[in-house]
Amino acid sequence: MYTLYGFPFSQHSRRVVSLLEETGLEYEFKNVDMMNGEHMSPTYLEINPNHQVPTLIADNVKIHESNAILRYLCSKHDLEAWYPQDADQRAAVDQWLDWIQCRLSPAVLGIVLNKVFMGEDADQDAIKQGQEKMVELSPLLEKTFADSQFLCGARPTIADLALVSNIFHLGLADELPTGESTGRWYKAMLEMDGVKKSLPEM
Repeated sequence: MYTLYGFPFSQHSRRVVSLLEETGLEYEFKNVDMMNGEHMSPTYLEINPNHQVPTLIADNVKIHESNAILRYLCSKHDLEAWYPQDADQRAAVDQWLDWIQCRLSPAVLGIVLNKVFMGEDADQDAIKQGQEKMVELSPLLEKTFADSQFLCGARPTIADLALVSNIFHLGLADELPTGESTGRWYKAMLEMDGVKKSLPEM
């Protein structure tokens, strides 16, 4: 059985929970209370010196970084439907995972961290920059979902789990993308049991 250290309001934790729940892999979730600084505690820093979540522990293997965890689980358990073994199909999933992590996630973080969690210390410039970046990125998602049911075809992959965790995060700040096709995809993702079980109690 796996042990997953995470935080329900972390989009990176939620994507891993979604995969574990969708595939029925057994795990124990250990909440890291980031709002009260538990991720900076000496105990947790021994688990993850980057003071981030999630962290997955499997026997003597300790894995940081959410997308690395997703890839590990798929490879370990032959979850080809979620992460294809075919090189061309896998490259498409990897491309979206990297795009989400490098292009989308920084914008989401700038918006949500400052609009939802920082209160009077919010960085208004970071919010504005994030919103401007979303104006640039949202049409790409809309065009993708106008042509395809999910990011890489007719069924969801771990790239969709990574994306929905970010889009839900934007919803916390009332900043959901407004495109019709993106909305259809988002609704379909929220209907998945694994995604439902990953969401924080509001």
